Amino acid sequence: MGNILLSIEKQNDLFEFMPANETTEKLANFFSAFSDSTRIKIISALCLNEMCVTDISKLLNINQTTVSHQLKFLKQYGAVTSRRDGKVIFYNISCNDINEVMLNGVNYLLDNA
Repeated sequence: MGNILLSIEKQNDLFEFMPANETTEKLANFFSAFSDSTRIKIISALCLNEMCVTDISKLLNINQTTVSHQLKFLKQYGAVTSRRDGKVIFYNISCNDINEVMLNGVNYLLDNA
């Protein structure tokens, strides 16, 4: 089967709508938050309720060190936020868009099962 080459005009049109390198890097980093099953579980829990490390650890039956490490990663890439109440730090998803990404992913999987 032969290759089909796009015209220069079509290539230029498509290139105009391609995201900038900085945007694609940020997008790749954003989606990396969803590339680990432990992080998916943590995000899912935080979509439902604000929690501290101890609560997440008990709920998901994961040691606190692992939870803390994954929360640090998620916070670094902007998927979660935190607030301190005395000695306890509570975590939450950073915005409802995170929940929407999760729901869209689940819907995609259900529709294509």
